[in-house]
Amino acid sequence: MLSRVRVWLNRTYAENVFFMEQLRRNPSDRAVEIHATHADPDSPVLAAADTADLEPDGLSPAGYVEYALDQCARRGIDVFVPRLHQAAIVAHRAEFAAAGTALLAPTPEAVAVFEDKATAYEAVRSVGVPVPPWWRVRTADELLAAVEELEKAGHKACFKPAAGAGGVGFRVITRAPFSLAHLAGFPGPYVQLDLVLDALRRAEDPVDWLVMPRLEQPEVSVDVLAGPDNRVRLAVGRTKNGRRRGFTLDERWLAPARLIAEGFGLHYLSNIQFRMYGDEPVLLDVNTRPAGGLHQLSLCGINVPWAAVQLALGEDPGVVEPPFLGQDYTVVSGPRPLLPTAIPRQREAEVPLPVAAMPAPVQAASAEVLPL
Repeated sequence: MLSRVRVWLNRTYAENVFFMEQLRRNPSDRAVEIHATHADPDSPVLAAADTADLEPDGLSPAGYVEYALDQCARRGIDVFVPRLHQAAIVAHRAEFAAAGTALLAPTPEAVAVFEDKATAYEAVRSVGVPVPPWWRVRTADELLAAVEELEKAGHKACFKPAAGAGGVGFRVITRAPFSLAHLAGFPGPYVQLDLVLDALRRAEDPVDWLVMPRLEQPEVSVDVLAGPDNRVRLAVGRTKNGRRRGFTLDERWLAPARLIAEGFGLHYLSNIQFRMYGDEPVLLDVNTRPAGGLHQLSLCGINVPWAAVQLALGEDPGVVEPPFLGQDYTVVSGPRPLLPTAIPRQREAEVPLPVAAMPAPVQAASAEVLPL
C-alpha cells in the first residue's frame, strides 16, 4: 500500500484552497495530508489544511530558510510548494532533499531571471519570444520621456513595478485632468500623468518601474508543467477577455510558453502570460509558481496539482493532455470557513503561537466556477 504524501504550502494565495482540494481528490486515490502556514490567522488556507502553523513575520530570507527546514523536519513534509522567499529556498534545494523534502519549484537560475521583469524581457527576447517595447524608469524625467515616446506611436502608456506579483502597482497613464468623473463608480487603474510626475519629484527614493504600451485582450495564461529534465509534460492556455474565460491549445500561445519553460529551467509549475501588441502575441509576465487559477483546468478533465506532485516525487506522469476543453465560463466568489478560533496576532519580538494540528473542518460551499 502506498504511503500518504505530506504536502506543505507556505504563505500562499487564498485561491490555493482549490489546489489543496485537488490534491486530496487525486486520480491515484493516494492519501494526501496538507500542511499550511501563513502570517494571517484568518487565511482560508489554514482552515482548509490538515495541520497549520502561524508563520513568524519579518524573518530575513536566510532566517526563513531555517524556519522552513525546521517545518519540513518536524512535519515530515514530502513535497514543499514555496511561494514566499522562493528564491532563497530553491538555493538550498540540497538541504531540503537531505531532510527528505522535494521542492516543487524551479531552478535558482530561473527564479533569478524572472524575479525582475526587465531581466526577464531581455532574456526571453534573446531566444526569439516577442516582447512589448518597454522602458525602465526611476525618475520623473525618465517616465515623461517614455510616456511621450509611446503616445507619439499612438499607444496608451502604463507602468508597473519591475519586480512584483499579480497586478499590484499596475496603472494606466492619462492626461485627462482630475475631475468628478474620476470619482464616479468604482476606482479604476487610470492615474493622471501630472499627479504621478509630482509624486515622483517629491519622493525621497527613486522608483523602479517598467513603462510600456497598454496591451490588448485576450490575455492568455499558459499553465505549464515541466520536469527536472526540462521536458514539458503539460501546456494549456486559459483565456481571459473581460468576464469571459475559456481554454486554448493554440500554438501561438503554447509554443513560446514551452520555449521559455524548457529554455530557462522552469521546472514543475509555472504560469506564462501573453497579451496582444497589435496583431502579435507578446509576453506579459512569467510566474515561477502555480497560478491562482490553476484549478480551473479541472474543467478540462485534468488534475494538474497532482501531476506536479507526482513529478516532484519522481513518479513521472508522462505527457498530460486534456481529454477535452471545457466550455467558456466566468468566476464568482463564495464563502469559505475559517478556523473556529482566531489566533492572537503576533507582536514584535514574540514567539509565534502554532495553530494546533487538527483535522480539516467540514468545508462550506466553495467558490464556484460557472459557465456563462
